[in-house]
Amino acid sequence: MSLVDEQQILQGKHVLLAEDNDLNAEIAIMILEAMGLIVERVEDGIQCVAKMEQMPAKNYDLILMDVQMPHMDGYKATETIRELSDEGKAHIPIVALTANAFEEDRKMAISKGMNDHIAKLIDVKKVEEVIISVLK
Repeated sequence: MSLVDEQQILQGKHVLLAEDNDLNAEIAIMILEAMGLIVERVEDGIQCVAKMEQMPAKNYDLILMDVQMPHMDGYKATETIRELSDEGKAHIPIVALTANAFEEDRKMAISKGMNDHIAKLIDVKKVEEVIISVLK
C-alpha cells in the first residue's frame, strides 16, 4: 500500500480517545491530528460508553481506549460497548492504549474485545500502522 493510500485511509476519520491523563491526551491528540484524524476526547470509560450510546452509529470510526482509567477501566468499557444492541456501535474498532507493552497485555486486550493494542510512550509509526490496519 502506498503512502498516499495510507494517508487517504486516515484523512477525516473520527477517533474517540478515552484517556484520563491530560498530558498523555494532549500528546496523543497532537499525533493523531497530524495524521489527519479528527479527535474527540473523553476522560474515562463511563464517558466513553455514554458517548457511544448517545451518538449515532458510524459517528466514530475508531476508539483509542486507555486501559487504566478511573471509574470504569478500558477493558470494562470495551466489554460494555461490545454488548450494545446497535450492531454498528458494538462492532466499532477499539484499540487499547496502555503503558503495559508485554505480549500478555496484548492478549488481554484482544480477549476483552479490543481489535489491537498500542503501547504508550507512543511510537508514531506504530500508531499509524495499527490505525490503518484496523480501518482497512
